[in-house]
Amino acid sequence: MAVMFLLMMGGWVTTTWLRMKHGYPLDGARGRSVYPKKDDETVERVKLLSQENAQLRAEIGSMKDRLIVVERIVTDSGSLLSHEIDRLRSPAN
Repeated sequence: MAVMFLLMMGGWVTTTWLRMKHGYPLDGARGRSVYPKKDDETVERVKLLSQENAQLRAEIGSMKDRLIVVERIVTDSGSLLSHEIDRLRSPAN
């Protein structure tokens, strides 16, 4: 019984330490945050992370488009590929 209690307390201490180390808010007895972080620094950080997320999503979208082109080039037969390259090299009419 005492061993189980010590294991549970050790798990709680470890979990709390990891949450504090990585900046997660601590939960109270009813699941509410003990200290809700709503300061200016946190708001600015969320804003910057949201902007970075949007930029990365746009970059991934363009990479997907480029990958589609590369897949098409790799899977097309040689004659179709050379025909399309010649068509791209010729001046626009």
